[in-house]
Amino acid sequence: MSDAVSPAPAPSEADIASALGPRSIVLVGMMGVGKSTIGRRMAARLRLPFVDADTEIEAAAGMTIPEIFERHGEPHFRDGEARVIARLLDGGPIVLATGGGAFMREETRRRIAAKAVSIWLKADPDVIMRRVRRRADRPLLQTADPEATVTRLLSEREPVYGSADLTIASRDVPHDRIVEECIETLHAYLCGPRPIQAAN
Repeated sequence: MSDAVSPAPAPSEADIASALGPRSIVLVGMMGVGKSTIGRRMAARLRLPFVDADTEIEAAAGMTIPEIFERHGEPHFRDGEARVIARLLDGGPIVLATGGGAFMREETRRRIAAKAVSIWLKADPDVIMRRVRRRADRPLLQTADPEATVTRLLSEREPVYGSADLTIASRDVPHDRIVEECIETLHAYLCGPRPIQAAN
């Protein structure tokens, strides 16, 4: 055997799944931080179903989120969102990506705290703007000054997002690196730090 130091074993996904039990993993944070992309990859690693709350809301309503906003307004959308998230959490364990405003509702935060481990994917405003500028389907950004809107939403939401169980920085690195950090942080949170192997 060579004397090369072998990399530390990857956190055991099975340990995480077992420590979770019936609880889900819920990703929260602003639009454009990568909740769906990161969530889908985490779910594959943990062998859990991945669910995007926005997709489920559109299926339940039979229309797109921009259409719901336009026809019924944001309060109606938020009520439906809370009901869908409650239903999804009752059917856990899953990895759930939520819309940017979902965690702002106290009733939803309480439900997530009771039935899931929450991870805030935190990104800087410039990263968020760069990512959301490519998409035209963000109802809250249909304003004269989207940058100002993002800045305002961040200042309102970040203190609330900060109450999530875990925080991971979402930045411009390969998605798998963020997924790896999520898995490691979850493992430490749920299972405690792994013992360091003593050298012989």
